[in-house]
Amino acid sequence: MRKLIEGFRQFQRDYYSCHQHLFQQLSRGQRPLALFITCSDSRIDPCLLTGTEPGELFTIRNAGNLVPPYNALRGGEAATIEYAVSVLKIREIIVCGHSHCGAMGGLLHPEQLEELPAVEEWLQHAKPRGRQVDAAWAQLEDEEARLDAAVRQNVLVQLANLRTHPSVAAALERGELALHGWVYQFECGQVYAYDPQEGEFLSLEKASPIDPLPAGQ
Repeated sequence: MRKLIEGFRQFQRDYYSCHQHLFQQLSRGQRPLALFITCSDSRIDPCLLTGTEPGELFTIRNAGNLVPPYNALRGGEAATIEYAVSVLKIREIIVCGHSHCGAMGGLLHPEQLEELPAVEEWLQHAKPRGRQVDAAWAQLEDEEARLDAAVRQNVLVQLANLRTHPSVAAALERGELALHGWVYQFECGQVYAYDPQEGEFLSLEKASPIDPLPAGQ
């Protein structure tokens, strides 16, 4: 706790004091650039990863960066997505998985969840993805390779789930929203984005968005 308190004092002294005008602007409202959906894993820092300032990212964080289908669970994820798209008029949504994801490891090894009933229940939304991964990559004997495959497959399924949300579907239909699927490999500082034309994850600089905005938008 001492480290956190000292960190707050440093924030007040070094950051807030130099950015008071920014925080005064933020008190009048927010206009974030994107909705960033990622894992709760402490090794992931969305603002550090994207170089964004307060007010620039609207975020959802949960175990496994899951987006339950719209009719499956009317919880915080659905409310946040609806508010981001319908009220804040966000035009970019990023689903960002990451390497060494414990939630995806739980999918591949459900015996690890026997004493974690809440986690097991939450991951019911992801269990079909686990079975898909097992079928698609059953030939992969290397455990790390299977986990990487699960992480990437999970990002794609969550993007599909996003499209079941009415606000997202409507904004996509109007050409007012673009979806992006990322995988962050924190051990080497790389981000790979899904390119639907290539059907694979490419380096972020090379990949196209999954649902691009029309030219000039």
